[in-house]
Amino acid sequence: MEENKMYLIRKMLNNKTIRTVWDKESEKYYISVVDVVGVLSESSNPQTYWRVMKKRLKDEGNETVTNCNALKLKAKDGKYRMTDVVDIEGMFRIIESIPSKNAEPIKQWLAKLGSERIDEAFDPSLTVQRAIDNYRAKGYDEKWIAKRIKGIQDRKELTDVWKENGIAEGKEYAILTNEIYKEWSGMTAKEYKEYKGLRKESLRDNMDSLEVILTDLSEETTKRLAEKHRPQGLSQNKKVARMGGHVAKVAREDIEKKLGESVVTKDNYLNYKYIEEKQVEMK
Repeated sequence: MEENKMYLIRKMLNNKTIRTVWDKESEKYYISVVDVVGVLSESSNPQTYWRVMKKRLKDEGNETVTNCNALKLKAKDGKYRMTDVVDIEGMFRIIESIPSKNAEPIKQWLAKLGSERIDEAFDPSLTVQRAIDNYRAKGYDEKWIAKRIKGIQDRKELTDVWKENGIAEGKEYAILTNEIYKEWSGMTAKEYKEYKGLRKESLRDNMDSLEVILTDLSEETTKRLAEKHRPQGLSQNKKVARMGGHVAKVAREDIEKKLGESVVTKDNYLNYKYIEEKQVEMK
C-alpha cells in the first residue's frame, strides 16, 4: 500500500485513540492493532502484549498475522513510526483472540466504520424490508426510498443479463458500471464517490432524486439493449454500456440546460464530512 494514498483519521473510544487509515485504492479501512489491543487488554504496555500475542498467532499459523501490514502512523509524541495494521475483517479475528469486556463496543464501532460483510445495514439490497427500515431510520423520504428500492431491483436484472452475456461477476461488473457512469456523469463510480466526499458509503444512497433517476435510466437502457443485441464478452458489453450511459447523458444535458445548473452535485444525502490529516514525515 502506498502511503501517499492514505489519510489518517482518529476515533476516540473510552478516551483511547484508535488510529484508523483509509486506503483510497483498495477502498478499505486499516486499523492500528496495538491501539485496539490496548483497549481490549487494558494492558499498561499494549506493544509488549501485542508482540507476545503476535508470535503466538504466528506459531499457530493464524492468517491474520500473515495479512498484517505495517504503516507509519503518528504516535503520541508526534513522530511517525511503523505500526501493524489490519483491515476490519482481520481486526474481528484479533478481537476474538482476546477475552474482554470491551470487545462488544469495538465490534459495534467497526460495524459502523463500514464493512458490508458484518451487518446487513451496510448492504440494504440484502432484503427489501430491511432496506426500507434502514433508509427510514437514516431520514430518507418515502419517494426517495421508492426510487432507490426500484433501482436495486433493476440493478439485479441488469447484472443477470450481463451474466447471461458471459460477464464474470465482480471485477467485470464494476468495469461495465464504470463505463455507464463515465458516459453520463463524466466520472467513474470511484471518482463520483470522491467528488461527493464519500469513502465506504454507498454512492447511490448519497444521490439526490435526479441523480438516482439518471443512474436508473442509464442502467435500464443498458439492460434492454443487452437483452436485444446479446453482446458477448467484456468488449462488446462495454460498447452497449456506453450506449446506455449516453441516453442518460443526453437527458442530463437537456435537464441542465433548462435548469441552468448541474444535476451532478458534491452534496451527499447525509452530509458526511471527513477531517483528513496529511501525513508528514518527522525527521
